[in-house]
Amino acid sequence: MSFKELGLSEPILQSLEELDHLKPSEIQEQAIPIILAGKNIMAAAQTGTGKTGSFVLPILEMLHEHPTPYAKNAHALILTPTRELAAQVRENVHKYGKFTNIKSTAVFGGAKIFPQKSKLKKGVDILVATPGRLLDLVNQKAVKLDRVKILVLDEADHMLDMGFIHDIKKIIAMTPPIRQNLLFSATFSPEIKKLAQSLGEDLIEISAQSPNTTVSKIKQMVYHVDKNKKNDLLAHMIKEEQWDQALVFSRTKHGCEKIADYLNAAGIETGTIHGDKTQGARTKALREFKGKLVRVLVATDVAARGIDISNLPFVVNFDMPTYPNDYIHRIGRTGRAGQEGTAISFMSSDEHKFLRGIEGLLKIKIDQTSHEAFKPNEKPSTGGRGNPRSRGPRGGKPSFSRNRRSSDSKPGNSFSKPGGGSARPSNSSGKPNTSGSGRPSYGGKPKTGAAGRPERSRSGKPNISRDGKPSSGGRPNASGSGKPSYGGKPKTGAAGRPSSGKPKSAGNSANKPFNKNKGSKPKTSWKKN
Repeated sequence: MSFKELGLSEPILQSLEELDHLKPSEIQEQAIPIILAGKNIMAAAQTGTGKTGSFVLPILEMLHEHPTPYAKNAHALILTPTRELAAQVRENVHKYGKFTNIKSTAVFGGAKIFPQKSKLKKGVDILVATPGRLLDLVNQKAVKLDRVKILVLDEADHMLDMGFIHDIKKIIAMTPPIRQNLLFSATFSPEIKKLAQSLGEDLIEISAQSPNTTVSKIKQMVYHVDKNKKNDLLAHMIKEEQWDQALVFSRTKHGCEKIADYLNAAGIETGTIHGDKTQGARTKALREFKGKLVRVLVATDVAARGIDISNLPFVVNFDMPTYPNDYIHRIGRTGRAGQEGTAISFMSSDEHKFLRGIEGLLKIKIDQTSHEAFKPNEKPSTGGRGNPRSRGPRGGKPSFSRNRRSSDSKPGNSFSKPGGGSARPSNSSGKPNTSGSGRPSYGGKPKTGAAGRPERSRSGKPNISRDGKPSSGGRPNASGSGKPSYGGKPKTGAAGRPSSGKPKSAGNSANKPFNKNKGSKPKTSWKKN
């Protein structure tokens, strides 16, 4: 079947002939007649099978003889998840509608908003937008959605993954209830079907091949490699096998820059594209890669849905994708439009779980191999449990018990009370020393002798009386009130022993109070001298 038999007019056929698109793909054969009939569809197609053309071509056919839209309005609204995909769809609209009078534009974040607002002033036939920037323009009253006739959700599964579901519902509510709904996705999930039901119950479900599959012409291979040797293996394969162009996917933005720095240092021209780049830098890097000014482009998954490069020979998963659906979209950058391609994945020993998820989704077994010089030699991680030989419960510092006696442990391995004593008070009964009130006897600072140590005799043993019994019955010296005698700074007598709270007899002149008249401690005066 040809494009003319599908019902496309001469201006569009002329542009297709100029682009050397002579035969429609399977998804285009199914979708174009249904869309031209004005029906709603939910279509699933593999990445790189002409999915974009399956809705752009019939929209151009329906609108190229349609009246000019009102100011700040659009006849058709196409929502995409990423900037790159929005720019790619708009480029396809421009190429396919080259010989028509269709006006189109793309609006997305990361670019200046004022030029976008000026393009919308007179209205456009086809508006391609990302959800966030479109809502910004609506809030600034730069665009109206109450006259939209066709609503397209492209890569709907990825928009849900990125958390755009609430923005999509807001946008749908702004459009008129009577409209044509077109939902396209490379993969189907229960969430996608639930979203499709919210658009209407009369959606026709079509699928070029079974959902969640990859193009059969893509050769897939997994290399077992040491985690620290991935850069070496990548540079080795590019040089030895003389790759002229390769797209490398990294899991993180920082990883993109590290890979690019290594390859550039090895003499391989490399560019990067990720979320931290400005829109101008991303567009420039993509343009240089398409023009083969650089051999390698390193990107994150954000760019996986918007890179359309004809005859791209190699795609490399430097890091195994966390989500199996991302694997489908990554390797879908090669083998496009019936061409052959190769998808290579580097897998370290801690990434086997990602491979199991991918094979479970695709329901196939991917060939695995390794390079002799870059075989993995590390063991799988222990799940973050730390060093099993560590003395601590979680592999951290050794645990110290405050209840351990100093005599039972090595020096420095137990905590002791200020003054050098052990953590537990030691007396003849093994119980804590208490005062007459039943409270522990060491509140505040410990009672020390003249040398700053706990009160002991010269032999190092606790002071005892002449009859061999511990002084004060093994309890600390207390005042007449039964309270411990060492609150605040300890008072010591001539023998280095602490004195009680009350002054002793007059015979002991060394322990007489300072105030001779009142027989008590001198009062502290807070007045300035």
